[in-house]
Amino acid sequence: MSAAQTSLEQRSQTAAGPHPILLRIAELRAWLFLVLLLVFFESWARIAYGSTFLSVPTLQSISVYAVAPLLLALGSTFVIISGGIDLSIGFIMGLSAVVAAHAANLMGASMPPFPAMLVGIVFGVAVATIPGYINGLLISKLRVPPFIGTLGMYGVARGVAFLLAGGTTVPVSNAWFAALGNGRFYGVPVVVIVAALFLILMHYLLSQTRFGQHTYAIGASEQAALRAGINVSRHTRKLYVLSAICAGIGGVLYAARFTAGAAQAGEPLLLDSIAAVVIGGASLFGGSGSISGTLAGALVIAVIQFGLVYINVEPFWQFVSVGVVIIVSVLVDQAQRSIAGGRRS
Repeated sequence: MSAAQTSLEQRSQTAAGPHPILLRIAELRAWLFLVLLLVFFESWARIAYGSTFLSVPTLQSISVYAVAPLLLALGSTFVIISGGIDLSIGFIMGLSAVVAAHAANLMGASMPPFPAMLVGIVFGVAVATIPGYINGLLISKLRVPPFIGTLGMYGVARGVAFLLAGGTTVPVSNAWFAALGNGRFYGVPVVVIVAALFLILMHYLLSQTRFGQHTYAIGASEQAALRAGINVSRHTRKLYVLSAICAGIGGVLYAARFTAGAAQAGEPLLLDSIAAVVIGGASLFGGSGSISGTLAGALVIAVIQFGLVYINVEPFWQFVSVGVVIIVSVLVDQAQRSIAGGRRS
C-alpha cells in the first residue's frame, strides 16, 4: 500500500471519527442545555433556600408559561425550515384573541356558553388565516422578501386588532372559556393538554407527511424543489397560513386564560417564539429543524425566565439571557453546518 493511500485512509478515519458525535451533540444542544438549566436551578434552590425547584407546582407553571410561545414557534418552525420568516405572528395572535372575545360575547347573548365558546374559537382562528394568506401571496406571487412582507403585515394586524378592541382589552364573560384557559384535567392544565395534542399533530405533519418533506426540500434548495415538481408558490402560501393558524390558536388560548382579548397579546412573544425555533436547532438558512427541537427551545426560554425570577434576579436579565442563548445557538448552527460540509467533502 502506498504512502498516499495510507495517508488518505487516515484522513478518512479522522474525519469519520469525532464528527458524528459532535453533530449529534449539536443536534441535541437544546435538550442538553435544558437539563443543565434544571440542574443549575435545582442546585441553587437546595443550597440557597433549602427547597426544591423541580416541584409539581413549578413545573406546571413553567409548562403553562411555555404554551403561548410554543404555539407561535410551531408555525414558525415550518416557515424557518422553508427558508422564510414570519414577523407578523405576534399581532395576528392579538387580533385572534380580540375577535374570539368579541365573537364569544356576541353569541353568548343568544346561545348557551358552550356553543358560544366554540363560535369564538372558530372565528378567532379563521380570522387569523386572512393575514397569513396575504403573507403567502406577497411572498410567493409578488416576490416580496419574507422579512419585509411579514413586517408590513405586523403593522396591519396590529392596527386592526387595536381598532377592533377600541384601544383596550375585551373582557369575556363565558364560563366555558374560563374553564378552557384555567381548568385542569386530572391535575394537568387544560391549555397544556391542548398544546400537547397540537404539538403531536404538527410533529406528525413535519416528519411523516409529504407536506413536511416538501418544506425541507424548499428550504434546502428552492430551485431543486422546483425541478423536482414541487409547487413552491402554493406550498409557501400554505406555510404562512399554517403559521397564522398557530398564532390564532395561541390567541384563542390567551383569551381563554385571561378571560379577555388583548391586541398586544403576542407582542412580547414574537422574539421568544423565533428564539425557541433557533435554540431548538432550526437553521435560519433553511433546510433543517424539528418540532421536538422547538419544544426544547420553548422550554429552555420558559425555564430561564421563570428560574431567574425564582432566584430573585432582576427581570430585565431575562432579555439578556435569551439574547445570549440565541447568539450561541446561531454560532453552534454555523459550526454544525461547517462540520457537516467538511464531512460531505
